[in-house]
Amino acid sequence: MDSTLDFRITTPFGALSTAAEVSQGISLAGKRVIVTGAASGIGVETARALVAIDADVTLAVRDAEVGARVAAEIAASTGRRAPHVATLELTDRASIARFVDAWDGPLHVLINNAGVLGLPQRQLTPEGWERQFATNHLGHFALTLGLHPALAAAGSARVVSVSSRGHMRSRVVFEDIHFRHRPYDPMLAYGQSKTANVLHAVEIARRWSGDGITANALMPGAIDTNLGRYMDADTLEALRQAITQRPGGLTFKTPQQGAATSVLLATSPRLEGIGGRYFEDCNEAEMVSGDETPMRGVAAYALDAEAAARLWEVSLELVGQ
Repeated sequence: MDSTLDFRITTPFGALSTAAEVSQGISLAGKRVIVTGAASGIGVETARALVAIDADVTLAVRDAEVGARVAAEIAASTGRRAPHVATLELTDRASIARFVDAWDGPLHVLINNAGVLGLPQRQLTPEGWERQFATNHLGHFALTLGLHPALAAAGSARVVSVSSRGHMRSRVVFEDIHFRHRPYDPMLAYGQSKTANVLHAVEIARRWSGDGITANALMPGAIDTNLGRYMDADTLEALRQAITQRPGGLTFKTPQQGAATSVLLATSPRLEGIGGRYFEDCNEAEMVSGDETPMRGVAAYALDAEAAARLWEVSLELVGQ
């Protein structure tokens, strides 16, 4: 399994493709899948597309009651068995441990989809971790680490890490991850957490390839969801304008289109044995310098093997494993 092959993965799909389109003709019957943050936004559409191709899906959600309603709606819309629902709070290590302990048997696909964006004020977890980094990276790191035996037991498992173009705003600032010594900036905090999502996939692909596990990261696109629920209306509108009106800017996608790249990475035979890469609009992204926060591509620092290995060790120390 080689994640360093010198070619870019391309597919027949693009920015306007939907999750249903990229998974058409594929069956995940007998495959078990976890989708975090599956009670809203692209998480729902990711889960729906996978249930529709007969995957055994678990919705990992903060609110089990909301998750149950989503599961029933997915079953009604697909005519398939309703997905399972399990409670998971990514900033609570005890919640992650309970989720992992309750999991039994192999896991074929883990989609680390949940996230938070733009907390206006610096917030810390009880451990003293900046909350965006804790939610978007550390929680998923601990979850993935805990589920490693289940992924390895599957024989050929995939981890899908939902990142963002926002990673262009910041590399991981190892000297001050939690903004203890520098002014807090919500988008810089979000940016470094999204860079961490990519680096996490890079290091999984390197460390766990011998277990048959691959991992890739992705930018889902610009989508109107509740991801920005902590941002005020003026800030959200300014962000929207920056996304759409800047030269080379993005077009807003539907949630079904936003889920397409996640579903592609989870299901496509083209990705068999491929790991440590970053995708957007259903194709592997080109590497860019990242110096001018371009609207497309992946920053070189997000794929840096040395930074990925360093982040793994820092994360291990933080989560105490």
